[in-house]
Amino acid sequence: MTAYDAADLARSASEHLWMHFTRHSTFADTPPPVIVRGEGAYVFDAEGKRYLDGLAGLFAVQVGHGREELAQAAAEQTRELGYFPLWGTAHPTAIELAERMTSAAPGDLNRVFFTVSGGESVETAWKLAKQYFKLTGKPTKHKVISRSLAYHGTSQGALSITGIPAAKQDFEPLVPSAIKVPNTNIYRAPVFGDDPEAYGRWAADQIAQAIEMEGPDTVAAVFLEPVQNTGGCFVPPPGYFQRVREICDQYDVLLVSDEVICAFGRLGHDFGAKRYGYQPDMITVAKGLTSGYAPLGAVLVSDRLVEPYLTGTNTFLHGSTYGGHPVSCAVALANLDLMEREDLYGHVLASESAFKSTLDKLTDLPIVGDVRGAGFFYGIELVKDKATKETFSAEESERVLRGFLSGALFDAGLYCRADDRAEPVIQFSPPLICGQQQFDEIEQILRKVLTEAWQLL
Repeated sequence: MTAYDAADLARSASEHLWMHFTRHSTFADTPPPVIVRGEGAYVFDAEGKRYLDGLAGLFAVQVGHGREELAQAAAEQTRELGYFPLWGTAHPTAIELAERMTSAAPGDLNRVFFTVSGGESVETAWKLAKQYFKLTGKPTKHKVISRSLAYHGTSQGALSITGIPAAKQDFEPLVPSAIKVPNTNIYRAPVFGDDPEAYGRWAADQIAQAIEMEGPDTVAAVFLEPVQNTGGCFVPPPGYFQRVREICDQYDVLLVSDEVICAFGRLGHDFGAKRYGYQPDMITVAKGLTSGYAPLGAVLVSDRLVEPYLTGTNTFLHGSTYGGHPVSCAVALANLDLMEREDLYGHVLASESAFKSTLDKLTDLPIVGDVRGAGFFYGIELVKDKATKETFSAEESERVLRGFLSGALFDAGLYCRADDRAEPVIQFSPPLICGQQQFDEIEQILRKVLTEAWQLL
């Protein structure tokens, strides 16, 4: 085990490292934590303190930390072929992985375009949708529809599809033609609170109305997550995706299932579309494909969208240096082998009710308004008043969520996500190897910290 000088690492991080999505003023007096090791469901900092990884790194580490099989796969592939691009050539690990992914995918998603990240996968899908319609005689179909608060990435195109105003405002003007419709947070839809099917129909029909408003001859695609991340794990109401599929077919609009978080076991299936019984035209993935051990993303594409590129001079002029990197693909294959061998998808389906019921114990706290999610992907929405569902003010969110909760949970040994880009929520996405021991640990730490947080409101 490597020995670290914790103070020196923290000092160097403060002086030289620009961390992502981070307020660096937070570390003006206290240096950032430095995570040096992972083992199973836990990570350890440079001083040796252990933390339960309640977020699987960033919704990614499906198989847990420290899996020697994945390190070995990377080492073996590096010795054989460390790198070569997919620009007019192929290599064995990309071929094998593409075949394996398409054999598991729903319907006729028989082609894989490899990327490096989830955001790049979303960017790729939008570009492909626009070019596809140009090649098939519908050049005005270029707009995309996505949901309010949904996160789809940070590049200019993916950020345009993202529905979080605060994440976009400093980078405008963005790519035009990205339209937003309501999400599926039924907790904040009291009119439909007793009839989720009616709510699902209403929410889906907002997509049809948006297509009509923009003009069906201008809309290329709809981007939806199976369970929406931002806002705290919005699950689809019954019939929602079936109605969306009907709408897309009616208006000749592509349905893109953004499964960067939801694929590879997070919802207990290899693909979230399977859990909710709908057929996408494209699926975007990343994160859990390699359990985060190597950067890799992909877009799974239907035969219909590939067909125009199979003859003549048509070319998808898009790609990246490291998309489909042979080492990343080898890690992905080993990761999928491991999940299959340990039946982690089955474990999630067998354990999700226990996870949910353990989190539900927290509903006796006055600050807990709603517990929602699926599989190993849950959000807890925090409120000031359970009866009225009154949320925090901006000042309270800053003081309680950012000023106290985030740090207190981490100090108590739990790494998770406290987020206020919509109503304040705490999100959980633990490694798929977790069980009741970890569920209880999450609940116990949350109970103590949330009880303290309530006193600050």
